[in-house]
Amino acid sequence: MERRGSFLLPTALALGLLLAVALSACQPAEPEIREVRVVETQEVQVIQTQQVQVPVELVMESARLQAVKDSGNVRCGVNSAVPGFGFLNEQGEFVGFDSDFCRALALAIFNDANAVEFRPLTAAERFTALQANEIDVLIRNTTWTITRDVELGTDFGPTTFYDGQGMLVRADSGFSTLEDMDGATICVLAGTTTELNLADAFSSRDVTYEPLVFATGDETRVAYDEARCDGLTSDKSQLAGLRTALSTPADHVILPVTMSKEPLGPVWAQGDQQWGDVVRWVVNAIIIAEEKGITSSNVDDIVASDPQDPEIRRLLGIEGEFGNLLGLSPDFVVNVIRAVGNYGEIYDRHLGPAGTDIPREGSLNALWTQGGLLYAPPWR
Repeated sequence: MERRGSFLLPTALALGLLLAVALSACQPAEPEIREVRVVETQEVQVIQTQQVQVPVELVMESARLQAVKDSGNVRCGVNSAVPGFGFLNEQGEFVGFDSDFCRALALAIFNDANAVEFRPLTAAERFTALQANEIDVLIRNTTWTITRDVELGTDFGPTTFYDGQGMLVRADSGFSTLEDMDGATICVLAGTTTELNLADAFSSRDVTYEPLVFATGDETRVAYDEARCDGLTSDKSQLAGLRTALSTPADHVILPVTMSKEPLGPVWAQGDQQWGDVVRWVVNAIIIAEEKGITSSNVDDIVASDPQDPEIRRLLGIEGEFGNLLGLSPDFVVNVIRAVGNYGEIYDRHLGPAGTDIPREGSLNALWTQGGLLYAPPWR
């Protein structure tokens, strides 16, 4: 009996364990938890594009240019009292560096150097004449400044002469610097940047002076020649011209000091882009012609020789439509150079040794290829 009972106990235990395992296998499995990222999508329509070049014909229309053509001449505001730049000669003709640029415009438009109506203007009158439409362009030794460019409703073209304000004194005055002129009387032109520059130059040196102001260059020169003032101040180029008209030019000297920057060039009223382009590119053509060695004496030969320089061909109208873009004839540059010459020819004629004798070599007015500032954009 004892032996039998000991056998049944382990058997019962084993059966219980088996039953437990079976029951556990029937239980549902523990659920597995996973992180899921939800991404929103949006349907996008893709459009393929292709760049296409469409030729556009640009047509410039200038009310000013048309009015000039209709009138038959260019109304050009000039100086009449500054030898070398603008003055009346003994024959009553307007001659000078600035006057020739007026003629260049007439040649570009009409192929006629005489198609110019010269309007002599004082410094005080010149901007009023532009604003009142009394002139088409002002080419009268006028300095380019921010207030004139922005406030007065004018536009400035390329600089034709780089100048600076100076002081003319008697050689025996004992003056060699502005500091020596403390208490001096200075003749000065009204309505110019010269008045302001004079005040700046003397005040910055703590030097006093008495201004004697006149309306015209002739009045200023006469007063100085009569010894009513100790010095005469203006742009150095004007001083060189005015000195030639004094009773004894050799008795007067221009001090070496330069009081300001004076970029001089043509001016026109704002509001007509093509007219401004005509003025601008006539000046540029005259500068480029000198750079390329094109003169009044060889321009026709160069055209006939079928030149190979691409820029010369474009400049002289052999190829391209540059004249048409401006509303001018294709060969307008040929007409200009044939009659008035390139920049160097105009300069030598009026400001060189035969004129007021303002040395150009080594100055700012030399070509950029010769160390100066004279530079025109490409003709292309």
